[in-house]
Amino acid sequence: MLVANAAAGGNDDEIVDAVVALLRPEIDVVLHRTSSPEELEPVVKEAVGGTVLVLGGDGSIHAVVSALDRFDLLEDVAVAVVPLGTGNDFVRTIGMAEDTMEAAGQVLSCTERRADLVRDQDGEIVINAVHVGLGVHANVAAEPWKKALGPVGYAIGTIVAGVTGRGVDAVVEIDGQRVKSPRRLLQVAVGNGKYVGGGAPLLPDADPFDGLLDVAVSWSTPRWHRLGYAWRLRRGRHPMRDDVVYRQATTVTVRGESMAANLDGDIGEPGRTHTWTVQPGRLRLLVP
Repeated sequence: MLVANAAAGGNDDEIVDAVVALLRPEIDVVLHRTSSPEELEPVVKEAVGGTVLVLGGDGSIHAVVSALDRFDLLEDVAVAVVPLGTGNDFVRTIGMAEDTMEAAGQVLSCTERRADLVRDQDGEIVINAVHVGLGVHANVAAEPWKKALGPVGYAIGTIVAGVTGRGVDAVVEIDGQRVKSPRRLLQVAVGNGKYVGGGAPLLPDADPFDGLLDVAVSWSTPRWHRLGYAWRLRRGRHPMRDDVVYRQATTVTVRGESMAANLDGDIGEPGRTHTWTVQPGRLRLLVP
């Protein structure tokens, strides 16, 4: 079952047709264009015993895996991914080509591995990464730029957030142990994937197959420190800073002022407590 965005048009529409044409001589492909979580229900149920191929970005992957989770089909359906989006961060971690047609060719020789999922306190799953603080501010700041500039828009948002972001007044517990931070937290990031925002290595050591979460906690709140943090983040060197704690864990909790979380690229409702727990090997994922 190949799932594509029903809102796609123009060049994207042509790419979808080209992917189908590439795959059909080799495998049985049924194309579904969906535009809402409700429309995914019959698709994932029809895929039982087979594979859902997601043609899209991180948000599309999240929507499909959430649908499988909602109908308790994670054991019954495998998931493959061909990138067609703005960020395409998760595919970078799992080794898929960033070019759509090249990745479509890769799918034909992919093998299945068991990938981890992350689940929050409300039961919502995370495929790639979730973060509070700077990342949320950066996502909002990047919104006007993303459509025109793609991944460069994310970089602009990160720089703007580095200058104007205040951080959050909160405490972090990693597997029950409190992280000692001298100031407001600039950012807390948790996840399976290495990249966010179109290729920024926020969690550079993350591995979605190791049964653990990667966690980065920063309290670089003075403005000149924030700029330095944002600059190093774009190169994955922020864990080397003295004001960053980088660890692996099974559960992470953030408590404090009301704060929103950026979950796989979408901004959720603010809350005072966020908890994320790893679920090892829950996703049947096709990878190179």
